[in-house]
Amino acid sequence: MTDPIRLLLVDDQALVRGAMGALLELERDLTVVAEAGDGAQAAERAREERPDVCLMDIQMPGVDGIAATRLVREVSPETRVLVVTTFARPGYLRQALDAGASGFIAKDTPATDLAHAVRRVHQGLRVVDPALAEASLFEGANPLSEREQQVLRLSADGRSISRIAAEVFLSAGTVRNHLSSAIGKTATENRAQAARAARDKGWI
Repeated sequence: MTDPIRLLLVDDQALVRGAMGALLELERDLTVVAEAGDGAQAAERAREERPDVCLMDIQMPGVDGIAATRLVREVSPETRVLVVTTFARPGYLRQALDAGASGFIAKDTPATDLAHAVRRVHQGLRVVDPALAEASLFEGANPLSEREQQVLRLSADGRSISRIAAEVFLSAGTVRNHLSSAIGKTATENRAQAARAARDKGWI
């Protein structure tokens, strides 16, 4: 028998990690060698363990799953990343693949399908949820510039224009221009709605 596929599980919820690990460990060719609760820990565990496949959540405190995918691929290039998330949004799919992920599937995927996805990713193949791939194709690319994404993320909690401007080293007028552009691109009426719409689509 060949060596089992070594897995790193990354999710900020310990219960989810435990359940996923228990299901995957039922497969004779899969074994969990490490777990992490956020993106920074994921990079550390990847550097230490050099897993074959990393199952990565998207929304986590601190370093999120998109940034963590880049970090894992940097510190352990041989590790394939399979994003497994509740937030199956087209924008996240594009960001994850751009960051170096080899696959993207939803957390409600049946255990046997998840195990199959792990094996395919380990073989160097790409695995993407068909419905999400179709939605991504029809919705198109993220229309927001990096600056627009940045100021929208910062404005989501209601912080003032002046505070955002100070944090991103721009004038208040420039921040207003970026927000105005983002509002137009999201077809909304104000920055709160724009931030909510962009988050729903996985653009920020």
